[in-house]
Amino acid sequence: MTPTTDRPVDAVCDAFVEEYAALDPVAATELGVLGHDDRLTDLSPEGFAAREELVRRTLAAATAAVPSDDRERAARDAFLERLQLTLERDESGVPQSEVSVIVSGLHDLRSCFDLMDTGSEKGWHHIDSRLSQVRGALDGYRRTLLESADAGRVSAKRQYLEVAGQVRQWTGQTTTPSTFATLVAQAPEGALRADLERHAADATEAVAEFGRFLHDELAPRGRDREAAGRDHYALASRYFLGATVDLDETYAWGWEELHRIEEEMRAVAGELMPGASTAEAVAALDDDPDRSIEGEEAFRDWMQEVADRSLTELADTHFDIPEPVRRIECCIAPTRDGGIYYTGPSEDFVRPGRMWWSVPEGVTRFSPWRELTTVYHEGVPGHHLQVGQTAFRSDRLNRWQRMMCWVSGSGEGWALYAERLMEELGYLADPADRLGMLEAHAMRAARVVVDLGMHLELEIPRDNPFGFHPGQRWVPELGFEFMRLHSALDEATLRFEVNRYLGWPGQAPSYKVGERLWLQARDEVRARHGADFDLKTFHREALDLGSVGLDPLMASLRRL
Repeated sequence: MTPTTDRPVDAVCDAFVEEYAALDPVAATELGVLGHDDRLTDLSPEGFAAREELVRRTLAAATAAVPSDDRERAARDAFLERLQLTLERDESGVPQSEVSVIVSGLHDLRSCFDLMDTGSEKGWHHIDSRLSQVRGALDGYRRTLLESADAGRVSAKRQYLEVAGQVRQWTGQTTTPSTFATLVAQAPEGALRADLERHAADATEAVAEFGRFLHDELAPRGRDREAAGRDHYALASRYFLGATVDLDETYAWGWEELHRIEEEMRAVAGELMPGASTAEAVAALDDDPDRSIEGEEAFRDWMQEVADRSLTELADTHFDIPEPVRRIECCIAPTRDGGIYYTGPSEDFVRPGRMWWSVPEGVTRFSPWRELTTVYHEGVPGHHLQVGQTAFRSDRLNRWQRMMCWVSGSGEGWALYAERLMEELGYLADPADRLGMLEAHAMRAARVVVDLGMHLELEIPRDNPFGFHPGQRWVPELGFEFMRLHSALDEATLRFEVNRYLGWPGQAPSYKVGERLWLQARDEVRARHGADFDLKTFHREALDLGSVGLDPLMASLRRL
């Protein structure tokens, strides 16, 4: 590796970003690292091996590098934590074999096109180049999955079948047009348009064939048992949190936290309708035409208005928001899988941070009272502020910290913390909006219980506060039942959510567990500083650390 600065740790980190982006162009696009948008990632066994070798070599270099100051020491701690866990996952064959409704090489390949430049001729040439490579990339990925299966590393049968169903939707085999055809329909007329249409058609057929491969060849080899087991789950939990937590204590805490939130919901429901139950208050809100929005486009416009307003009002008052970060785009996703997600800005901020809503088929009515907290979660002061500010801080953070380091427990934990913060700041004064926030938090607490319970096959407490199947062992069917009781998700979204937990162990709890650790960190800093504690300063200094693992985050905050 060639050093790029005279700071040893930063040099290793910066070199890693360059080399990794070259080996994983799809990740480079997702991360906003420029210069690789004309190629797809090598998903063959050789491609995975090359990336693993880079991680191994970089880990040795980072271990040998001597930090020049406290800032670089914090960067080194975060870097080593991520690389070590990445290598553990690689050696366990997780990225090579993992197929779920939300994460796989196929999902990364498809979604990278959503982020590509469609406003210039150069951008369309890059899209055309990538479309022409889809078939080859999937051929390599097929070899990787078969090699993993031969070694006994497979996903659950349900995941292969569900992803095959997603593929049918993406490729126009249902009522939804092919995503690639929809993309190239935006291209300007001309000679390139014919190439785009030809390559889009071939890419669509290649993805459809891959879906049939998942259904016909891998699903029969998939696991009937969907639980990940304690060893696999412990590694996944450490990866998503950047911290080691007591899984059994966290499971017990999830039950307590859900009960606490639902008690708070009952109190807020009483504010809305004295004497009403939570279900009665929710039903009244859902039946109120003044509290709903019809149509995807109108809902997207509402999201944009809320996101813009919160940016304007929070900048320079509660947060220091750099000028390039004061732009966010709200989008309806081209897929119908369900779920809401955020994608960060490109390194030069030409591509802004974006909030995406993947609306299930048939859903046309939206509830602003329920979703206001989601806009704060995905926008400001949630993901957009954290990710955008991190990307901007070239004066404090190396390129890996700015562009590549993302830890779910830190990032999603911050976003949940941000929702609660907006209540503290008075932005949820309407009890209906507060009930929407609590409803979302109850769902996040419920999935701590469900995720841990299903994957560790734990016993349901005999004295649980809901009287839910006391003494039984968790199975997926009970997970679906529990989430129906403790969330307001429509059936299509609920099914996607629980399938996501089953296929992505350890990720769903990272939201509430991350929030728990963020609140603990703030309490510790407040206790140390006493009357001198300043919330705005705490937020600035915490966000300036980037999205690091929660153990390195807590260690750095203890030095504040």
